[in-house]
Amino acid sequence: MTAAAVSVMVVDDHPMWRDGVARDLTEHGFQVPATAPDGAAAVRIATAVRPDVVLMDLSMGDASGVEATRQITAELPETRVLVLSASGEHNDVLEAVKAGAAGYLVKSASAQELVDAVQRVAAGETVFTPGLAGLVLGEYRRMAEAPGGQGEPPPRLTDRETDVLRLVAKGLTARQIADRLVISHRTVENHVQSTLRKLQLHNRVELARYAIEHGLDQEENDPG
Repeated sequence: MTAAAVSVMVVDDHPMWRDGVARDLTEHGFQVPATAPDGAAAVRIATAVRPDVVLMDLSMGDASGVEATRQITAELPETRVLVLSASGEHNDVLEAVKAGAAGYLVKSASAQELVDAVQRVAAGETVFTPGLAGLVLGEYRRMAEAPGGQGEPPPRLTDRETDVLRLVAKGLTARQIADRLVISHRTVENHVQSTLRKLQLHNRVELARYAIEHGLDQEENDPG
């Protein structure tokens, strides 16, 4: 996916910063169809514009970027949220990821790092400021190993649900999974939603983490 094919919405409550980031992205070839000054506006505008990527600030006065991320990822499964925040606090990072963010950069990142991150997130990857990826994976492993997390047998997934889960873990989009498995996009979405319910997870990021923790991303032979 080239930069010109990627649409990005910039969400930040500081007009100069918001406009500056939007200008930088445009200069690098991205489409920036809209910007938003807070979380509530972000959800409303994203629903109308349906960008490929939402570049989301977390701290915006009374409006929570985390809650906006949760709503956008729930309502727009094909839209990816990349957090760009001044905070590198562990709790902020984990809350954003649990809400569905596909990546997290701190605002000290260079313009090129931001451009690269937007491109990678649009392509289905997860991207974190160096040092934060280990934190996220460590937290998911800790949750998986916590007392009370064992003892019950894991939910049974169908072979097709397992196929879809494995490809989600590899970072493929729903359309790419549909092409790989020779099934419809809607069928992929149905399998994803069914698997989320069975595993009691909330979004694709948690689904990918589950697959990684259980070694499903290491399968050598892809289905199909």
